[in-house]
Order: sequence, then C-alpha cells, then structure tokens
Amino acid sequence: MVRIRLFETEAGKLMEAGKLPGFLHLYVGQEAVAAGVMAALRDDDQITSTHRGHGHAVAKGVGFREMYSELYGRVTGACLGRGGSMHINDLTRGMLGANGIVGAGVPIAVGAAFAARYKGEDNIAVTFFGDGATNIGAWHEGANMAAILDLPVVFVCENNGYAEFTPQSAHMLITDVADRAAAYGMPSVIVDGMDAVAVHRAATEAVERARSGAGPMMIEAKTYRFFDHQGVKGLRHPYRSDEEVAEWKSRDPIGLIETRAVADGTATRAELDEVWQRTRDEIAEAIAYAESSPLPDPADMLLNVYSG
Repeated sequence: MVRIRLFETEAGKLMEAGKLPGFLHLYVGQEAVAAGVMAALRDDDQITSTHRGHGHAVAKGVGFREMYSELYGRVTGACLGRGGSMHINDLTRGMLGANGIVGAGVPIAVGAAFAARYKGEDNIAVTFFGDGATNIGAWHEGANMAAILDLPVVFVCENNGYAEFTPQSAHMLITDVADRAAAYGMPSVIVDGMDAVAVHRAATEAVERARSGAGPMMIEAKTYRFFDHQGVKGLRHPYRSDEEVAEWKSRDPIGLIETRAVADGTATRAELDEVWQRTRDEIAEAIAYAESSPLPDPADMLLNVYSG
C-alpha cells in the first residue's frame, strides 16, 4: 500500500510539473483494494485493470523503473514507452493491461479464465472495474459468460462513488453494485474498501472458490479516490464537497492498517517508518533511471503493430 501511495503521489507531482505526457488517473485512497486482492493471488494468476491502473500494476509486482519509464514514454518502460499511463501491461507478472476503455478489461479477464480452464491450468483471473463500468454491455456479457461456464474469474468492483464526475445515484438506481451479480447467478460480497484486511479476507474466499472450480464471484469494495478523476487538481470542477473528501480521508486505508499493526504488535512505528523511507529511496532511483533512459527510436514505430 505504501508503494502504491508513494508511486502515485510522486507521479502526480511530475504531472503537475509538466514532466509527463498524457493523462494520469491516480489511485490514491484506493490502495487497500489492490493490496488486499493481490495478496491473495499467485504469481501466475492474471489481472485486468482500468484507466486508474497504476495501483494494480504495482501491487502485482511491476517494477518502479518500468512503471516510471513508461509514464515518461521511454524505451525502458514496461511497454517500451508505447502504452503510457492507461495501457501499462506486464505479461510476465500476469498484468494483462490497464485500459482506457471503461469496462474493457472484463471480457479480457473472462477470456484469460477461459484459456486457463481450456488448458487444464489452475491459475485464475481477476478483473478490476469501477461502479460506472457495470453499466457497460461488455461487463454484462462478461459476467454472463463467466457464470454460465463456471469460469475461474473474480470480479472486483472498486466503487469509489463516482463514474468520472457523476455520482452513483445519478447513473444507477441501486445502492449496491453487487446486486447485479445475482442476475447472473453469481455470488457476491460487499466489503469496506478502506480496510485491506477485510478486502483480503473476501478476496481469499473468492480466489479459493474460483480455483476450486466453483465458478466466479463478485466483490464490491466501497472505497474512495482522494484526488480528482484526472491528475491531482483535475479540471477544478466542484462536484464533490470538501467535507465529503475530508470524511473519507479520515479513514485513510494506510493509516488504518498501520494503527492496527502497532496496536496488535505486528509492527513497530519505527519499522513502518523504515518501509516509507526505503520506498522513497527506491522511487527516487527509479525516477532518475526513467529520466536518463532514451526515448523510443522512430525507426521502430511499427514494432508490434499488426494489420490484417
């Protein structure tokens, strides 16, 4: 969670300073979801992500060097500088990709789960998406196929209350997105998305269910993004009150788990501080590496581009 928080915070600063091209959709505030789910997975399990995908990539093990280099558009990036923020993938770590199209990761994860079943392998797939994505046809097609074929896939809705700038109450009439799973005969559970332990427990159950052949399951994690839809300051369009943001920030997922760790003797404050400092040092080195890395050679423009 600290790795995600510091990666995103520094990326936001770089964007505000004009050092990064393109858009950044930051994950700060939602770290408990990525961390809780990924801790329940094996290295060979696969995930699909969203336009807000840095946190998932970091939690799945994509390195800081590859991540920052990709944001800078350098050839040393995870996608050789070609994907940028919204299209980072690393197949060696089971990260099948962030995606700029809302809901588009769902059928990809369902396809990965189908492939695992077809090949007789016991790895599973997890797809992350927001509340707004469940209004998209691809989500319903994917959920139906996963359920009817009992595929080993876990659906994780990171419900941060907003589809870009639109509150959930304005784009659907139900309160709990998890209710939609029942329409396809899929079990679901609602968890506190600011509590990494609660997320991890739910994810462990869903992952074990999928891996055992019992079929898909949906997790709705009620969470919140601390920054705007895009960037840190965004478009400065006041669609959330300061009071609402402050209330959610008072339940910072990292603060919650650190308080619990110190209280139950899992870690000391000094040990936790050392994690923050070690991560800061690693990030500083990764940013320096990215800034010193070369841009892609224009001669390789058509590399990995295919046409029929």
